Amino acid sequence: MPPTNTDTLKALIQAETKAEALFHAVESQGLICPGLTEREISDKVYELAFKLFGIRKYWHKRIVRAGENTLLPYRHNPENLTVQEDDIVFLDFGPVFDDWEADYGRTYVLGDDPLKHKLNNDLEIIFKRAQRFFIEHCGQVTGSQLYQYACQLSSEHGWVYGGPYAGHLVGQFPHEKILGDDALHYIHPENHTLMSNPDQFGNPRHWILEIHLVDKERRFGGFFEQLLLNHKG
Repeated sequence: MPPTNTDTLKALIQAETKAEALFHAVESQGLICPGLTEREISDKVYELAFKLFGIRKYWHKRIVRAGENTLLPYRHNPENLTVQEDDIVFLDFGPVFDDWEADYGRTYVLGDDPLKHKLNNDLEIIFKRAQRFFIEHCGQVTGSQLYQYACQLSSEHGWVYGGPYAGHLVGQFPHEKILGDDALHYIHPENHTLMSNPDQFGNPRHWILEIHLVDKERRFGGFFEQLLLNHKG
C-alpha cells in the first residue's frame, strides 16, 4: 500500500530532523574552518553522515561553497576554493534517509564582518516571511508568485536574490526520475501553476523552500533551505 499524505509528510520531516542533527554535528566538531578546501569539508561531512546515520546516498550533488563561490547557484561547478579566516561558507546537502529525501542548507560566517552576519540573519527571516506568505494564502500561490515574493523580500533587506528559482519538490527517492525536471516542479518564475496542485498521479506535493542572497558588490552570498510547511508550527 502506498504511503498516505500524512505518512509522507511525517517521513520527510523525520528525514529533515536527521539532516538538521547532521549540520549541528558539523558545527560542534568544527568542520568548517580556515585552511580546508570546499571539497575537504564536503568529504568530512560525508564521512560524518556515514558515522552518525550510516548513509552514503545523496539525491543531489553535495555542495560546499566559500568566498566568491557563494554567489553561484546550484547548477554551477566552480573551482575548489580554500576557506579563509574571515570567510562565509554555505552547505547544501541532500541526504537520503530510508529512501526519503532531505534537502537542507545553512550558512556559516567566520570572523566578525557585520555585513556577512547581517546576511546570515536575514536568510532565516526571509525564509520565515516567505513561508508565512504561503500559509496565509491557503495554498493559492503559484511557483512564480512565491519566487517573485522571495525576490521582493531580498530587495527589502538590501540584497539581490541569487538563484533562478527559490525551491523545488521533494519526496521519496528518486523523485526527479519519477516526476521529471521541468519548471512545474520548481518555485520558478515560469511556473504559473498552483503549488498546492497534486502531481500527475494525483498525489499531494511537498516543497523545499530555499533562499539565496547575494551582495554582488562585495562578492559574497549565503543560502538557507528546508521544508516549506503549509501550516504553522
